[in-house]
Amino acid sequence: MTEVRTVAVDGSPVQVLEGGRGPAVLLLHGSGPGTTGSGAWAATVDALSASCHLVAPDQAGFGRTPLPPGSRGGLRLWTEQAAALMDALGHRSYAVVGHSMGGAVALALAAARPEQVTHVVPVSTMGAPGAPLSPELDAVWAAPATEDGARDMLSRLLLDHSLVTETAVAARAAAMRAGEAAFAALFPPPRQRWAADLTLSEQALAAVRAPVLLVHGAQDRVTPLRAAALPLLDQLADVRLHVLGRCGHSPVVEHPHDVHRLLADFLRRA
Repeated sequence: MTEVRTVAVDGSPVQVLEGGRGPAVLLLHGSGPGTTGSGAWAATVDALSASCHLVAPDQAGFGRTPLPPGSRGGLRLWTEQAAALMDALGHRSYAVVGHSMGGAVALALAAARPEQVTHVVPVSTMGAPGAPLSPELDAVWAAPATEDGARDMLSRLLLDHSLVTETAVAARAAAMRAGEAAFAALFPPPRQRWAADLTLSEQALAAVRAPVLLVHGAQDRVTPLRAAALPLLDQLADVRLHVLGRCGHSPVVEHPHDVHRLLADFLRRA
């Protein structure tokens, strides 16, 4: 059974999509305007619910989870909120899967909670030390909350433009309009500083003890493979990389069956 509910985390409401039975898996979405936990991960929750208990929150500033008073977001807030959410839900150990920004949060959470995080799967991840803000990510963060803005953003995220349908554009534009005010506070220009905030130090990456599976699209222009994933192979103690050909920044959208198979196999590892 899948449900959407609100969980109080350190006095702030966090909206969460939950489903399935088994070991807990935290799913963390990326940073594009209009992104939500359910929008990013509903198909993954359905695919893995027979073997896992999946938790997909709207992170602070996205969807129906507001920024705490006085906060403007950032890696520390998102990491601390993710850890506190899993504490509030009573999960003493769990895997973490994160897309893009969520991948950086997943790695930071694994570094901060090595006794709790069992596996880490950063997908199209941010977080590598020194990784620059790509022109494509800059454009994604700047996308206006219009149908043209949504279409342009999706065209940057996806290599396969046949997936940029009018239905997908209309849905994303509606989500962008709903979250426009909150998103405006997260990544105002100049935006390199926010990309820098989402990078981890070599010391933090060395503190990640859980096994890590990096999943990346070969044609990702938002977080390019060479700048985003390859440097992490030298920084993480227990890491492997799976590169998907003919794939942009959204492997779960472009290659869902491959990604879900990779997740299922990796999460079964002791």
